[in-house]
Amino acid sequence: MNLYLLLFLTTILSALFQTPFIQSLTIWNSQLIVSGEWWRIVSGNFTHTNIYHLILNTSALWIIAYLFKPKAKSLNILLLAISAFVGMCLLMSDTLIYAGLSGVLHGIFAYYAMKETVGGRKTSALLVLGVIAKVGYEQVFGASESTAQLIGARVAIEAHLAGCISGIVIFCLVWLWRYVHTSEHD
Repeated sequence: MNLYLLLFLTTILSALFQTPFIQSLTIWNSQLIVSGEWWRIVSGNFTHTNIYHLILNTSALWIIAYLFKPKAKSLNILLLAISAFVGMCLLMSDTLIYAGLSGVLHGIFAYYAMKETVGGRKTSALLVLGVIAKVGYEQVFGASESTAQLIGARVAIEAHLAGCISGIVIFCLVWLWRYVHTSEHD
């Protein structure tokens, strides 16, 4: 699949998830997930609180793809894996309702920044440190009030933390797997 096709389809899917009926079936809701509606663990990451939230997150996804130029398959796997991780981590929090892709975006950004750093682009280490610092700041001081007003909801900083951690952990696991399999053939 082409990267831009994946980005386009993800944007269209997220826009469709804004329609009231579909959103009622897809939004992350801890009570409904515990009652058996497990698909919400992933689908809730693709719903949004309003059009501004949708535009912010889908624009950020396109920008991340422009900056890091990932392969479509890699980005697709990360979108799904990090969505599942964020959705499951939120079950361990006090969050009752969640909508948005920002936790996943933090994970994708962290993953590709780590990949570039290890691949030899040492300045990308600043990107890794930047996303860690941003998430750490939010954990201590909270999220921007202006962002909360724009999206019409509390900013789910726990999703940002879960996403960032998952991106770094997934990168480390992929790197370790490749290292072990490369070493076996040497």
